[in-house]
Parts: sequence; C-alpha cells; structure tokens
Amino acid sequence: MNGKQKFYILLISFQFVLIFIVIFSVDGIITFVSAQTTASSFDYYNSTTAAALAIGAGISVGFAVLGSGMALKTVGTAAISSLTEREETFFKAFLVAAFCEALAIYGLIVAILLWTKIPNLP
Repeated sequence: MNGKQKFYILLISFQFVLIFIVIFSVDGIITFVSAQTTASSFDYYNSTTAAALAIGAGISVGFAVLGSGMALKTVGTAAISSLTEREETFFKAFLVAAFCEALAIYGLIVAILLWTKIPNLP
C-alpha cells in the first residue's frame, strides 16, 4: 500500500469519525437518552454524559500535547540544523516552532470548552 492509498484511507476514516461526533454530540446524546427514559427518571447530573465530557477533555489535552511534542521534535531538529548553515533563517524556524506550540494551545481550548459543558449540581 503506497502513501496515496494510506492518505485516502485515513481521510475516509476521519470523515466517519466526524460523522459519528456530529450525530452523537453532547446535545444529541442528551436528547437521545432523555427520549428513551421518562422525564423523572433521567438524571442529567449523574449521567454518563458528564463522564464522557470529562474523559473527552482529558483526551483532547493529551493528544494535542503529544502531537505538538512530536511535531516540535521534528521541526526543532530541522530548525537547529538550518540555523547552523544560515543564521538568517532564525525567524522562519521560530515561526514554525510557534505553530507547533499552538497545537497544544488549541487542545487546551477544546478541553476548556468541553469542561464548561460538564453539568454542576444546582
């Protein structure tokens, strides 16, 4: 299997993941579960939705930081080697390294957005 086929398989699988996320979003899960139970027996505060949101927040931070670290390892090595040959490339190398760090910040933002959706007891 060559690189192009791997890319298309990953693209298709990513599309299925996105469809799954849209269908089973937080509001979709709440609507789905509340429709199957009676109104008095559904407890939103002790539901699995709160646990899924907490786990999702942790996963978003974890994978974002791991991806950022792997990207920074590769970019940092290339930036250092390019700086030894030409010192004028410092800004470009610094900019690309900053983009790698932004990946971790995006994961943190997603985790904070998920964390704010976790229900608190009244």
